[in-house]
Amino acid sequence: MTRFHTPRRVFLHALAAAVLATGTAARADALAHIQKAGVVRVAIPQDFPPFGSLGTDLKLQGYDIDMAQLVAKGLGVKVELVPVTSTNRIPFLTTGKADVVISSLGKNAERAKVIDFTQAYAPFPKSVYGPKDVAIKAPADLAGKTIGVTRGSTEDLALTAVAPPSATIKRYEDNNATAQSYLTGQVQLVTLGNIVANAVNERTRLRQLDAKFPVEETPCYIGVAKGEEALLKKLDEIIAKAKTDGSLNDLSVRWMKMPLPAKM
Repeated sequence: MTRFHTPRRVFLHALAAAVLATGTAARADALAHIQKAGVVRVAIPQDFPPFGSLGTDLKLQGYDIDMAQLVAKGLGVKVELVPVTSTNRIPFLTTGKADVVISSLGKNAERAKVIDFTQAYAPFPKSVYGPKDVAIKAPADLAGKTIGVTRGSTEDLALTAVAPPSATIKRYEDNNATAQSYLTGQVQLVTLGNIVANAVNERTRLRQLDAKFPVEETPCYIGVAKGEEALLKKLDEIIAKAKTDGSLNDLSVRWMKMPLPAKM
């Protein structure tokens, strides 16, 4: 009996290995798959302006939507937008429901264990803001000033690390309260993400927020599944070209209300 089962076991092991190898090869050649299919599936946000949200025409719009279109054009394929949330955007990539993630995705060590990242494509600074006629260019200029910030936020940590001892930091429970503290004159300056500051400026002309200097830079990256070196290289080429020809700067000015930082 054993004499007859051994070749069969060998055959099954070989078959399993072949299937595994085929699956690995497929996963490791996403670029070829995208080009053959003629479409790239891009995970994008739908409720996080200005990166992605529904416009008045009920169509998705935003920085990441335009970036997805730019990537598709660079790949020479059509784009399929796949709406995701902040919690499922990486699982959508790792389970093959999306080819890439363009969803205001920041890079950190934990995420880098699961997926790979392109070079940065979008700025996401947290800055000190104040009246346009007040000269604040560096942390030292905060001496003697009162600055509002959202308690426990990353900008709170960044501001605390650079503020001089004579600066007074007032902490508020959320971004709305922080912005309101500035608009009502409770503080001289505030530290906010540029997205929040832009939204406040659009809602009211009272005491406009003028960016002084960033306390934290948290740029956004395109996420790619592990091992997809060809796709990663191609996306980096597309981003580099968009930086050179001004396309990314145009997106930054349009959606972030700021030029693309030179160091990006």
